[in-house]
Amino acid sequence: MKCIKTILVFFFLCTALAKAQTATIIGIVLDEQDNTLANVNISSGTKGTFSDSDGFYTLQIIADTETTITFSHLGHKNVVLEKLILTTNETFEFNPVMKTDAVQIDGVTVTARGEKNVEGITTISKKIIQKIPGANAGVENILKLLPGVSSSNELSTQYSVRGGNFDENLVYVNEIEVYRPFLIRSAQQEGLSFVNSDLVSDVKFSPGGFQAKYGDKLSSVLDITYKNPINFGVQLDLSFLGASASIETISKNKNFSSISGIRYRNNGLLVNSQDTNTNFNPIFFDVQTYSTYRFSNKFHLSFLGNIAINNYKNEPLTRRTNFGTLNEPRALLVFYEGEENNKYNTALGALKANYFLNDNTTLKLISSIYHATEEERSDVIAQYELGEIDTNLGSGTLGEVMSSRGIGSQFNRARNDLDALIFNLSHKGSHNKGEKSIEWGLKYTHEDIRDQIRESEFIDSLGFSVRPPFPDFINNQPEEPFEGALVPFEGLTARNFVKTNRFSGYVQYSEQLNWKTNSIYYNIGVRTHHWTVSGTGIPKVSQTVISPRVQFAIKPDWKEDMLFRLSGGVYHQPPFYRELRDSLGTVRSNVKAQKSVHLVLGNEYSFILWERPFTLISETYYKKLNNVNPYTLEDVRIRYAANNTAKAYVYGAEVRMNGAFVPGTESWVSIGYLKTEENINGRGYIARPTDQRLKFGILFQDYIPNIPDLKMYMNLVYNTGVPGGSPSHADPYLFQNRLRDYRRADLGISYIFVDEKKTYPKTHWLNSFKGLSAGFEIFNLFNNQNSITNTWVRDVDSKQQFAIPNFLTSRVLNLRLSARF
Repeated sequence: MKCIKTILVFFFLCTALAKAQTATIIGIVLDEQDNTLANVNISSGTKGTFSDSDGFYTLQIIADTETTITFSHLGHKNVVLEKLILTTNETFEFNPVMKTDAVQIDGVTVTARGEKNVEGITTISKKIIQKIPGANAGVENILKLLPGVSSSNELSTQYSVRGGNFDENLVYVNEIEVYRPFLIRSAQQEGLSFVNSDLVSDVKFSPGGFQAKYGDKLSSVLDITYKNPINFGVQLDLSFLGASASIETISKNKNFSSISGIRYRNNGLLVNSQDTNTNFNPIFFDVQTYSTYRFSNKFHLSFLGNIAINNYKNEPLTRRTNFGTLNEPRALLVFYEGEENNKYNTALGALKANYFLNDNTTLKLISSIYHATEEERSDVIAQYELGEIDTNLGSGTLGEVMSSRGIGSQFNRARNDLDALIFNLSHKGSHNKGEKSIEWGLKYTHEDIRDQIRESEFIDSLGFSVRPPFPDFINNQPEEPFEGALVPFEGLTARNFVKTNRFSGYVQYSEQLNWKTNSIYYNIGVRTHHWTVSGTGIPKVSQTVISPRVQFAIKPDWKEDMLFRLSGGVYHQPPFYRELRDSLGTVRSNVKAQKSVHLVLGNEYSFILWERPFTLISETYYKKLNNVNPYTLEDVRIRYAANNTAKAYVYGAEVRMNGAFVPGTESWVSIGYLKTEENINGRGYIARPTDQRLKFGILFQDYIPNIPDLKMYMNLVYNTGVPGGSPSHADPYLFQNRLRDYRRADLGISYIFVDEKKTYPKTHWLNSFKGLSAGFEIFNLFNNQNSITNTWVRDVDSKQQFAIPNFLTSRVLNLRLSARF
């Protein structure tokens, strides 16, 4: 210890002596869209450094001497700062913007044409995320417009990717894995996504074939980077759906920076547009902060914190849903008593230490702890009537229910509690030398889940209780009396205490080189995962998987600007708690990791059309899945069989054309096709719950030429229907009906009063704003009736069960005001 202390004292003394004759230049490197640029080479004579993953850099130069500093980055032209003279110990801030067609000298902004993404990752502009309207505006709202991403529920921020389910997607914020609540069963209970769009600086998304450095999930990776502020700023956003505010701060010496956000959301405007009339009183609230302290040029420490409070109170009153055909219209009338009172509270705290050993080597240590306390309290009685509608145009009761074909009641009760504690500790490192790079990582995860389930559903039809169709309850009611206990049609009672310890690691090597006149990139990596599941009354089981992965890209020396990509590998998903729990609430510790073999072939073609730049991105993919854990999907609630009795496949193709359809804006059109089926217990292949065959999406921006500050933003989605599920206890092989196609368009109109290009003199009242806009949004512009699940009701006469759609939101008007200071 004395030796270490002596070395540290010597190090700081040397640093202090050096500072006596040096000055410091500091800043953040940005691209044309204000996104941060990592790995930018900053050089001055024999001194040099690289910008970090947040685009931040700091460089010491000789004081009182004329200096030239050069910023260089692959795919961008150099930015040169000439004839700079700083005094001793002076700190000078310079934030270069690297663009496409010009060069920046003496602080005058210039740029360069961006390089193609050789890794197959989609980058999304933060400006698009903040402007495009949606019932759940934000990152996930934009993802749903990509061809391989599907979601047929505007109230939910969850999404499926290329035939996977909601649990198969990785989400990182500044390399820290984040989690969602466990018990949520309907989208209107979700509240806020973890990702706060006001804090975002960079968004990267991979729908498959991703590198070994990303974790063990089957479908996708969403990699979010939060801002490192370069100056003070405040942002406010107000609408009928809630409010948000964020603040950016930075210290005078530029060593400490912080960005924090607070959000409140109320879904009442959307929920009240559905068929069910309710007294709806939700409270969705969260606070987030991301802070960084730069102890030196070599050592940075960051903190990510989040507290989310989701209190969901709902008292359903009545419901009327019309369905059927023109010849046989029917209606479902429901009268409710009781209420739901659910709470989903989560907290996350994480520390990330970056140590820049030298210009080529970076070492990281990341720790995080996530705690969730969730409870569901529900007592709801529903009395329903299934009837025929009067279609006589001359009748005084036109449109009313005339005769009943089914009368009954349903009582749902839930007393569920879950306490989850997840701890992560990981080390990551990278070493770059020229165009070669090696990355590695090790991670330990401890999961402690305490879960108590008590829920039941009683069905009463024609005055007698309906028992589940099990052999124990075979009877001939009402002709023959049946004596037995009163049991719920569906009931679940379980208490589980489960602990899981995980060790994972990866190593990958990448290189970019030239072959003759062609540019080549490749990445080879492997990751491994070992986990042990144990708990009270649960057998202790340990398992290990290994996942090799590879990516290859080539850019031929052709006249056309074109890139080809090929990626693939083995992707395992070791079971999380929800995947271990079967339909009866029993934890099966021997559930294996689901396995998927990916093969993805892609092409990226850039061209000029109408004298404006466009990019055409196309991909085809195939996935073969083994050890599949079958599941059912109801709204957003996933219930697993907790076994590995199925195998499945997915294949598809998708195309996205991105560019300036309107000069000065970015828009895209995407179309995708997929097919996914599974074979359960060797019974043959049937469609999986996420078998959404055709997907069509448009993101479009426009403005009035004579009034360019009057902007229009629109997103449009068309999805073919997914399988609608089956009644409780029914054989899914006998119920393969599909929900209706999902069609939705959201429109936003806003007027820009103030932005970077439109400023006012100091005497004007708008001078205090850095940005100000106001406008309105129309959700579900064409008022399409979309459905997410079916309610199954039995006809008394025919004993036939009808699938009655549960419709989503109708047309809704929202007003919105945004301001930046």
